[in-house]
Amino acid sequence: MLRKPFNDGWTVVPKQSLFAAALAPAAPSRVTLPHDALRDLPRTPASPNGAHSGYFPSAHVVYDKAFHAPQEWADKAVVVTFDGVYRDAVVYFNGDFVAQQPSGYSPFSVDLSSRVHAGSRNTLRVEARTHQDSRWYSGVGIYRDVWLAVADQIHIPVDGVTVTTPEVGADFAVVAVAVEVRNDARRQQTVRLRSRVTDASGATVSEKSVPVTTVPGEHAVARVPHYVREPRLWDIDAPDLYRVESVLIDGSGDVLDADETVFGVRSIRIDPIHGLRVNGRSVKLRGGCIHHDNGPLGAAAIPGAERRKVELLKAAGFNAIRSAHNAASRALLDACDEIGMFVIDELTDVWTVGKSSFDTSLSFPEWWERDVEALVRNDRNHPSVLLYSIGNEILEVGRPGGAVWGRRIAEKVRNLDPTRPLMNSVNALVSIIDSKVTAQDHSVPVDFNSILSSDGSAGVGAAEIATVRTEEAHAQADVAGINYAEARYDLDAEIFPDRVIVGSETFPSRLDRLWELVQKHPQVIGDFVWTAWDHLGEAGTGRAVYADDPLQPVGMASPYPWLLSQAGTIDINGIRRPISYWRETVWGLRGEPYIAVHRPQGYGRELAVGRWAWDDVLSSWAWRVEEGAPVVVDVYTDADDVELLLDGVSLGVRPVGIETRPQARGFIARFETEYRRGTLVAVSRRDGEEVGRAELRSLMGDAVLVARAERKKIGATPDHLAFVHLTLQDGAGTVAVDESAEVTVTVTGPGELVALSGAKPDDDQPFAGPTHVTHEGRLLAVVRPTGRGRIRVAATSAHGKTSVQVTAD
Repeated sequence: MLRKPFNDGWTVVPKQSLFAAALAPAAPSRVTLPHDALRDLPRTPASPNGAHSGYFPSAHVVYDKAFHAPQEWADKAVVVTFDGVYRDAVVYFNGDFVAQQPSGYSPFSVDLSSRVHAGSRNTLRVEARTHQDSRWYSGVGIYRDVWLAVADQIHIPVDGVTVTTPEVGADFAVVAVAVEVRNDARRQQTVRLRSRVTDASGATVSEKSVPVTTVPGEHAVARVPHYVREPRLWDIDAPDLYRVESVLIDGSGDVLDADETVFGVRSIRIDPIHGLRVNGRSVKLRGGCIHHDNGPLGAAAIPGAERRKVELLKAAGFNAIRSAHNAASRALLDACDEIGMFVIDELTDVWTVGKSSFDTSLSFPEWWERDVEALVRNDRNHPSVLLYSIGNEILEVGRPGGAVWGRRIAEKVRNLDPTRPLMNSVNALVSIIDSKVTAQDHSVPVDFNSILSSDGSAGVGAAEIATVRTEEAHAQADVAGINYAEARYDLDAEIFPDRVIVGSETFPSRLDRLWELVQKHPQVIGDFVWTAWDHLGEAGTGRAVYADDPLQPVGMASPYPWLLSQAGTIDINGIRRPISYWRETVWGLRGEPYIAVHRPQGYGRELAVGRWAWDDVLSSWAWRVEEGAPVVVDVYTDADDVELLLDGVSLGVRPVGIETRPQARGFIARFETEYRRGTLVAVSRRDGEEVGRAELRSLMGDAVLVARAERKKIGATPDHLAFVHLTLQDGAGTVAVDESAEVTVTVTGPGELVALSGAKPDDDQPFAGPTHVTHEGRLLAVVRPTGRGRIRVAATSAHGKTSVQVTAD
């Protein structure tokens, strides 16, 4: 069935009791999906969800859509597909219950064929809710795309085409197409399936047809092998895609149904000798974990935002992402296919033992098979998906019940998709947390949070009891996903030499040591940092904390108004943080040095940098401090040493590598100096020869407000977005990081302002509305097109006025 977007014409309203609605009904708001109804609700320190959700409240909302069904739908199959509704969705059609989906991340379809009022008005209602059911910001509502498909009673079900490439070579590839054909008519009928494969240019590379006899009420599967000569292989550096068109034709030659499936020709091999090979090429995964939200857009998985996220991650050196800890959106996977990004798609954060009061564990025992089916059905044709992860830090792992569930889930995935390997993201410390293991002095019981935040977690993860407790979980998988226990890499190379490993979740500041281990061991196929992109909720997990800060964290959680995790390599506005450039240097992708300056206002203050945090640094030499104020300057480089110069005067030469613990790190040269206005230059040298240089400048004159659109031209449909950066800067482009301004934004033309964000981690300003304060000299405006034409985005502040034009076409 060919799907069409079904995202417009919706309204949303808070759920009210029958009596409250009768006395004072809430006014519905018109929205275009995808939409997050939680983002604009008021945050409060008293939120029962606390730091987990970023102090957002619980919510119960109702979406409604009325539409006219043409008379010709009377004898048609009519299906509405939801890519994701968070959460405990209940669907009503024309007033009657038609579907339920507890999981907030599983796609599901609703067959409306027998209930459609053909030739008249129909109504669709979806209820969704969230309440203490997540360890991060979840959003609420229909936050992913909705689709409508209408076809003949004999048709191809939604996602009913499977494409695999069982044999891939330079001269030809076997493309195996399996098409489900459903007969909802009253009689047996033989139809013909025409299957055509086209390349990126639209040229036909293979075409076949086969007869298919269908029985009422049953699915038939037609298998068509295609042989593609000299195939263009999909890889992250050359993400070439093909399409297969599947058309059902009756005996009279009339088209009954059609479907189109995008796929890539590529092979995956995993073994302990060669590690991961894609199309025969050995690959190490430079990975990052990401949550599902889109920062200032909340959880709304608008395709334009999902695509931009992948583009910026790839530009920062990542070649792989892990969807933590839930199934990725179809829009994100489409972007990964088209741009070239490997994906580990994760099923869930819990199985039968919960981590939150009302999480998925309440429905998992009954719904797990349907959730696995939804994951695989959504993923199986995406060449970007390398592995499935069946869980994250599952609390049952290490116990007999967990072993039973792990094997059950793994075999279900393999039965549905035998072409991809799978893993379980295991935290060895979690598996032994109920044991009698003690700390190194053998007298203090293990405390989970303190150990996880210290160097000791890796050692505990490699303890003998952890080896025993996790062995069956890893044996059930094709790849051992190891969270925060890199000490296992050397150990497992000895005791489990055939075990293939991926660092499925790792501390960001350890990459220099981690990447050395990844390169050392062929069976370690990559590293996935927590996190690649910052996210809402888990507030303050990645925060560097000054001892004199009045808002001190409790455990790993920071108090209100903290909103963001701040563990991201890239912030929620898509701006690369300094750690991003350090990571790029460690990976060997960056030759140019990068200057990161410790905030001068923090000099001499006690700073605690947790395991998910980075130093309090910015790449700036434009500070509002007195001349001569002491300051620490770091230079990230893979050279031997660095010379620092200010206006041509040398400030000294430092070797690369910091030995002082606990901040011992490679690829950094550190300088103690004084702040003075001018041009700061770092020169990196190897064997005495210059190999690169970088510079920072102080502000030259007053800062003014400047607007810059990432793209001057975007699509005219609501799945596209315009991202406009508003910056306080001087004429040379130096950002005034120590200045702030209240900025008011207006949008004219066929577009609407959908978000304003400064990416301030403890911001108490909402993302909605036309006014916001800059953070570190920056602000991001996000505009959604409402039609074709020129969109003008104008901004005013005490630093002046500015505008930019974007064309929606």
